[in-house]
Amino acid sequence: MTYRIAVAGKGGTGKTTFSTLMVRFLAEKGKTPILAIDADPNSCLGTMLGTDQCQTIGDLREELLRDKDDLPAGISKPQYVEMKVRTAMAEEDDFDLLVMGRPEGTGCYCYVNSVLRSFMDNLGEGYAYVVMDNEAGLEHLSRRTTNDVDVMFLISDPSRIGIESAARVRDLAKEMELNVKAFHLVISRASDVDILKPIAEEFGFDEVDTVPTDPKLEEASLKGISLMELDSRAKSYRAVQDIAKRHAPGL
Repeated sequence: MTYRIAVAGKGGTGKTTFSTLMVRFLAEKGKTPILAIDADPNSCLGTMLGTDQCQTIGDLREELLRDKDDLPAGISKPQYVEMKVRTAMAEEDDFDLLVMGRPEGTGCYCYVNSVLRSFMDNLGEGYAYVVMDNEAGLEHLSRRTTNDVDVMFLISDPSRIGIESAARVRDLAKEMELNVKAFHLVISRASDVDILKPIAEEFGFDEVDTVPTDPKLEEASLKGISLMELDSRAKSYRAVQDIAKRHAPGL
């Protein structure tokens, strides 16, 4: 059974860092294969994972719209879509990466989106874990381009505004009636948890997970080093490991 992890929150809070370190920990624990989905147009999950840039689903959508009436002989449209999505993915030893990319343009995408959604609803079934790095508006989740979510980590910076923003994302997911089984607040660059807990409780979070400020992480970011190569003793990585062990099965 596939375990689906979604990571959400406003920009600049460390969503992609958290997603990358989660993928790394799952891979190191042998919980493979893993599907990493970059669902934030402004994200750089592939760079942090150390993978080469792959074709995005946004680019593929445009290509399918252009070629939908000119397919190769002997292949159905769903088969063609599956083939194109598979070739668009970046494949590594322990994980595959799928980049959603930009939203659609001004053409009629109803059929293309329908075929893509039908395929992607079943895409994660061949993986032990799916880790999806979302944009704050949950665009791809709202379009049902992924199946149910087992846990959504809401990433915030150590501020009242950040925690309130995380609560809005949680409430938005509930309003859209997304099937998210559990929500967990994670505050990045946190130093004083005792100050943050009452604020989190005010916005309906019973518990708070934290990822501390980490010089090793900052150094890797400045040098452009993949977080798959981050020192395993780094405080940020150890914190993500602890969070994963508490909230994901079998870790």
